[in-house]
Amino acid sequence: MQATDYIIVGAGSAGCVLASRLTESGKHRVTLIEAGGSDTALSLSNFFIHLPLGYGKLFYNPSVNWMYATEPDPGLNGQRDHWPRGKVLGGSSSINAMVWIRGHKADYDEWGAENPGWGWDEVNAAYRAIEDNEAGADAFRGQGGPLFISANRTGLHWLVDDYIRACGQAGLPYNPDFNGEHQEGAGHYQMTIRKARRNSTARAFLRPAMKRGNLQVVTRAQVTRVLMEGRRAVGVEYLKDGQRHELRCRAEVILSGGAVNSPQLLELSGIGNGAHLQGLGIPVVLDNPNVGEHLSDHQGINYTFRMKVPTYNDMLRPWWGKLLVGLQYVLTGGGPLSKSINHGGGFFRTRADLARPNMQLYFQAFSTLLPKAGERPLLTPDPFPGLSIGLSNCRPTSRGSIHIRSADPLAHPKIVANVFATDHDVQEMLEAVKYLRHIAAQPALAGLIAEELRPGPAVQSDADLIHDFRQRSGTVYHHSCTARMGRDPAGSVVDARCRVHGVAGLRVIDASAFPNLIAGNTNAPSILMGWKGAEKVLEDAR
Repeated sequence: MQATDYIIVGAGSAGCVLASRLTESGKHRVTLIEAGGSDTALSLSNFFIHLPLGYGKLFYNPSVNWMYATEPDPGLNGQRDHWPRGKVLGGSSSINAMVWIRGHKADYDEWGAENPGWGWDEVNAAYRAIEDNEAGADAFRGQGGPLFISANRTGLHWLVDDYIRACGQAGLPYNPDFNGEHQEGAGHYQMTIRKARRNSTARAFLRPAMKRGNLQVVTRAQVTRVLMEGRRAVGVEYLKDGQRHELRCRAEVILSGGAVNSPQLLELSGIGNGAHLQGLGIPVVLDNPNVGEHLSDHQGINYTFRMKVPTYNDMLRPWWGKLLVGLQYVLTGGGPLSKSINHGGGFFRTRADLARPNMQLYFQAFSTLLPKAGERPLLTPDPFPGLSIGLSNCRPTSRGSIHIRSADPLAHPKIVANVFATDHDVQEMLEAVKYLRHIAAQPALAGLIAEELRPGPAVQSDADLIHDFRQRSGTVYHHSCTARMGRDPAGSVVDARCRVHGVAGLRVIDASAFPNLIAGNTNAPSILMGWKGAEKVLEDAR
């Protein structure tokens, strides 16, 4: 391979953005290494990547998915949770639900309080530069940027309007833009969908950058460790086609593997809890017990209803319905296949005295209570008209961890999610599911609902509701903070410029570096990390 200035490990939501921005000037040679394959090669998996509703077929697909699993979790009644993570160009932006949520203004004020340059004013300017928002430009939205954002106002199921009316009747008013001045309310989700196709970071950022002669992209190559000379990163070791290779760089190594892979790679490289690494026979380069700690994630649950009126189940379940929506998509670029299933949603407070929303809503005009084995069947709905309203917590206080089990770089790390480990998280989820039922009981929806199927009307007591969400809830795939940013190495892994404390030539730029978990879906802030992280790299290069 040719000599390179920067090595980026991981072509995901942040890595693709980094590759684009670092090669724009033509001054720097960049090598991007991805463990997965291309998202454009001819395959059924890649077809489902680009078909917006096809993401349901990717949750259990090992050809594009790391297929992680947590340890048995007491907070989930001893169950393991399934953690899909993208293993393909675009990373998890190639398999996610495409919802575009920045997070609450106060989230970034908290980031910036300890990390200069990451406050609301700075990140709002960055988001406006990133976006080409179909809803138009204003003080919050951007136009003309590389990432097209669909306003998602047309072609939606008509029940979305009833859901929004029911929220209003429950005291949650309509919000036209969750990424604007206020987050609270109910409304439509903006989507990373462009011309009826998923607009992943591979499509929006990496494909244009790959036309530049100063970018090399290496796929199906798994980085096994960072090469160190003392406390300076000088390159990486990786496996490709069964062969071990080394690649050195003149400037820096940047880890963008996400909340699972980045701390895993740090530990494999001797950066982490010294006692743990010594116990695995890994020479300690830097003892920092924060690596792999502070794991934060949003936990979600769906309440499901049998409806008196048709939902997407009636259209997507029968073979003739699948044929019709397929023809509609091919001939017009519209219909259910051209959308994510989360047409609407919202944010609410479980208590009036809270300063900002602490719960997020998801509305789906379909249901899947009868899944096929080993599949999350978003294209195989129930054989009756069903509807789901889901929610997830925004700022959980429970913390987990991710650590390597052995020195084998191909072994999945040990993921301890530690869900509902605090009374705070249990209590606010209890309050939240009661409010969800309150929404469903409003006139705009109540007359359309035949019965509540999950958890069902027999589940009423606090103890039963808590048991139910421990039994049925799961991650909403927003893992973060495992190499968190902070001023003090005693409580963090990287500084405000994403440089690993105590190590030269090494940065972590992805969701693992979030100082804390934002309120909302995490793809937008992961892209933000790549955008602003690249700014830091280029500033330091100058």
